[in-house]
Amino acid sequence: MAEWFLYVPQSRQGLDDLVQKARTAETAGFDGIAFLDHLETPMAPTSPIWEAMTVATWMAAHTERLKIGHLVLCDAFRHPAVLAKQTVTLAEASGGRFELGLGSGSMPDELAKFDLSTASPRERVDALGDTLRALRQYWGADDERAQIPTPSQPIPIVLGGIGPRMLGLVREHADWWNLPATYVDRLPEFLPKIGTAKATVQQMTGFVRSGDDPAATTEKAQRRFGHLGPGLVCGDAQSLGAHFRRLEDQGAQRFYVWFADFAPPETITEFGETVIRG
Repeated sequence: MAEWFLYVPQSRQGLDDLVQKARTAETAGFDGIAFLDHLETPMAPTSPIWEAMTVATWMAAHTERLKIGHLVLCDAFRHPAVLAKQTVTLAEASGGRFELGLGSGSMPDELAKFDLSTASPRERVDALGDTLRALRQYWGADDERAQIPTPSQPIPIVLGGIGPRMLGLVREHADWWNLPATYVDRLPEFLPKIGTAKATVQQMTGFVRSGDDPAATTEKAQRRFGHLGPGLVCGDAQSLGAHFRRLEDQGAQRFYVWFADFAPPETITEFGETVIRG
């Protein structure tokens, strides 16, 4: 049975709002929650956004069962030795609920603006590979660079992307591989390229709740997120359930559900009742 994660970009809302959404997701039957990692809100740099690892820590402290992660942490934001220590600390504090999602950086202008990196895409993927190999050393009890304490249990690693070199890192290092939303319709094409990693799908969802006007809900979702193409799916519980079942039949083992209405608690609750548990 596939896992369900609520994907919630932690911008334009308060920390109390995020806690409420996390707790609602936990009650509604979601298995986890994931955040993004940027220093500015993508495409809206004047909108406030909270730091990713701190938010994950706060959500872990305010939930009991949810797995906690990111799509994805930016490699350039944290030195590998510091990231290794942060990850082990949060994994242990949460009772093993933290997963490490990592990426090479999707917004080069942001990296340059804050003097983090001017590396090319190829160089950033190379750096991510270096980080992943370093993490294994820092977490390995028998390595001379091992940090104490070492993890008491394996920490799952989540990588995304579809480029050949990124998929090579997936095969070498990842427990989970995430297919970006804009490539949802190409899932079967990539599955043979991910090795033993389990496949996840990020899906923007225009959920038509009970009593909603389907045309109005769909129009608003298309206006906001139509640029995602197949990454946006709209419909009521029955049609969305069928959509996710098709993806599961194709090989998806986890869904990161991203709501076009920005996930108010009512949407999270009804989706859990009618799609996840339906």
